[in-house]
Order: sequence, then structure tokens, then C-alpha cells
Amino acid sequence: MLLERIYDEDLAQASYLIGCQATGEAMVVDPRRDLAVYLRSAEQNGMRITAVAETHIHADYLSGTRELAARTGATMYVSDEGGPDWTYGTAFDGAVRMKDRHDIRLGNITVQAVHTPGHTPEHLSFLVTDGAQADSPGFMLTGDFVFVGDVGRPDLLDEAAGGVDTRFAGAKALFASLRDRFLTLPDYVQVLPAHGSGSACGKALGSVPASTVGYERAFSWWSGYVENNDEQGFVDELLAGQPDAHAYFARMKVQNKTGPAVLGELPALVEYTAEQLNAGLANDELIVVDTRHNSDVHKGTVSGALNIPGPAKAASYGAWVYDPETESRPLVLLTSDAAQAEVLRDHLVRVGIDTVTGYTTSCDGLELVTPTLLAPQDLGSFEHALLLDVRNKTEYAQGHLPGAEQLSGGRVLWSLDQLPEDGTIVTYCQSGVRNSVVASALRRHGYDVAELDGSYQGWAALPGNVPVVSVA
Repeated sequence: MLLERIYDEDLAQASYLIGCQATGEAMVVDPRRDLAVYLRSAEQNGMRITAVAETHIHADYLSGTRELAARTGATMYVSDEGGPDWTYGTAFDGAVRMKDRHDIRLGNITVQAVHTPGHTPEHLSFLVTDGAQADSPGFMLTGDFVFVGDVGRPDLLDEAAGGVDTRFAGAKALFASLRDRFLTLPDYVQVLPAHGSGSACGKALGSVPASTVGYERAFSWWSGYVENNDEQGFVDELLAGQPDAHAYFARMKVQNKTGPAVLGELPALVEYTAEQLNAGLANDELIVVDTRHNSDVHKGTVSGALNIPGPAKAASYGAWVYDPETESRPLVLLTSDAAQAEVLRDHLVRVGIDTVTGYTTSCDGLELVTPTLLAPQDLGSFEHALLLDVRNKTEYAQGHLPGAEQLSGGRVLWSLDQLPEDGTIVTYCQSGVRNSVVASALRRHGYDVAELDGSYQGWAALPGNVPVVSVA
């Protein structure tokens, strides 16, 4: 059996390729939309992808299930659990809709779907049995059900998808899934989750890529609650201190349920000249995306450009500042070369930003502006309408500047009604990277923004500055 973890550091998301080496059949679970990594792995291992499945309707990235099926002819497998509100749309009419204990066969391998609700009502996990070696499962692909040292948060439907108090029923369902579906497994079963450290789908995810049922039973924060049948204690602990959910999660939920658009082979990106860019900018026909580090952006950037540094976190930051539901103008990437532009486009399509048409490698000949920076020592004498902390609410609680209000970077563009219409907004994050991303988007929307130079770290390093701590 081949079992390969394919990890996206940008979104802290794991896909899995499972293959029978005897028959050459392979299956991908929870793919992203840029497919090269799956096609390359299958080819290198002499396999053909015959099946593609997902554990649940994802909120943090756009699923590549339909894309991979269209490219390879693979059969799609999706959940048919959770009730009518959680049924996949007609774009999945060609898919096998699985109920609890549905088996998928790949030569000698059996992949069994297990209904594990809690994170979402329709959530499935997959028990994998290598029939050439064993007659019972040795692996569980847990999706957003169980992570290493944590479990999937049940409040995303409230925080980002318009639900009302669904978190409580979800937390109780998760408790039952852990008790009845997870802890009943042998301790040796390996746990292979869909996310790692950095994901907003849990609050205490570790960087270790895999675990076992026995390890989670012995050391996870939640196991004592389940073993002692303390449902209320589990619910209270689980729901406390969850990080902010990004606003774009709502769009992902809807698109993943109805069926993401199939892109097919993407065309080569066009290299724009300064003349073409100037004409497009003058007519408001395109948007330049400055992919450089904020230290370079602060020396001068294209007027009206979005700062989406990359490629490491381009998908994450891109979804904060560009909403395809309200914006359709093409994106032109300011990058070092064509190859980097292609990589950045791959990251952006993972969150449904499909409008990248070209790139440029130079600012020469373009109108540049210098973003306003405010030295931390000058903050006290600077007239401003709002001091805005764009970090996560958990970071804010651990220490923030006096007088600052918190609105996480992933929610700012969806909360403009909370911002003053007049006056300067002073923004900061931890070190300045997220701050630059958010500030660029606010400037595009007409706000007067000054970035606190060095952000929280720069201010906290000054003698006499004492942060406000609001941890309960």
C-alpha cells in the first residue's frame, strides 16, 4: 500500500493519496484545486487516480474534488449524511453519496467511511485497511474531526457560515463521535488529520503530522472529559478561546456545497508592460498585487496595489483582501519572475481567486506611492480616529496597546461598517506583515491608514510601554 501525505503549508491543510501497488489504483482524499502534486505523485508511483473523496464540506479552502475528477475521470465520493441542509449540490450528481460504513475498494485496500459529526453534521472519517497485510484498519483519515492534540471546532458554522447557536449541538455531537467512533478503535490505529499548526479549524493544533488513537487517549486535553462522560465539561472547554474565523470561510462553505467551478488547464500568464499596466490602472480595469515583503512595499508600491506577500501565505492573505463575490477585475502580480507568478496563482486558486491574468517583474514606469508609517514613539501625539489591532482576538487578549480595538485581518473587509468614515486609522499586528496586507486593502477602499512601524513588537520594545492584558 502507498499512503502519502501531501501538505499545503499556506493553509495548513493535508491531502492524502492512497494507492494499491498491486493494481495501480489510487485515491485522493481532500484535494486542493491545483492538481500538479497529485498527478505527479501518481505518475511517479505508476498509479492511476480512480477515486477522489472528501471528508466534509470544507470552510477554509476550495475543494479540488470536481477538478481532479474532471482531469482524471476518477469517481467522486462525498457524504450523504447530516440531513438535507448538508446535502451536496447537483454539481455532484455524478458522485457516489456515502452513508456510514460505505466501503471503497482499491485493489487490496478497503477505505471505509465512518460518520463522525461534530465539526460539521455531514463529516466523514475514513478507516483504511491494507488487505495485503491485515484484516482490520490500521489508519484513520480524520479530516477535521480529530487533530494531533486537538479536535475540530464546532463553532465555524456560527462564526462564518450564518448559523445561530449551532456550536452547542455540534460540540455534543463531537463528544459522542469521540466516545462512540474514535475511542472504540484499537490504540495502534494511526490518526492522519486534515490540518496542522496554523489552521483556524482548531485552537491547539500541533505541528506533528500524525498521531495514534492510543496517544490521543493518553495525552489529549479532551480524553479525560470523554472517559469520565463529562459532556458539559468537554463542551465548555472546547468552545472557550477559539480563534477568529476568517470571513471568507462563508464563501468556501457555499461553493464547496454547490460545487466549485472546474478550471481545467490554466492558460500561460501574460507579462504586462508598464504601458499596458498604466492604461489598465487609469481605466480602473485591473488590480496590481504587490507580492513583496512589507519592508519593500514601504519603500514604494503601485498606487492602489494590494499587498499579498508570497508565495508562502498567498492563499491565506489573498482571501482576506480580495473577494470574488464582489470583485471581478483581473489581478496582475508583481513578482520576481514568471515561475513565481505561476506558483502564486496556484495558491490563489486554492481559495477561489481565479482572476490572475498576468504578471510584471518591475515597478519601472509605474506611478508609485509610499505607505504612511508611524513611529511607535510618536503614537501618543498623533491624531487618529481609530487604533486598530488586526491580530486574532486571542493575541489581543494576551496583550494589546491601550485604547486599541480588535478586528482580525480576515474579517476587516466584511466589517467596514465598524470603521470610522473620517480621520486616520492607525493599524498594527504582531510584527507588521499582516498589518501591511490589511492596510493595503483599506487604502483601496478609500480609508486614510497609517501603519504602526514595527507593529506590536516595536511598540512593546519601547521603555515604559505596558500592554493591556485581558485574558480571563
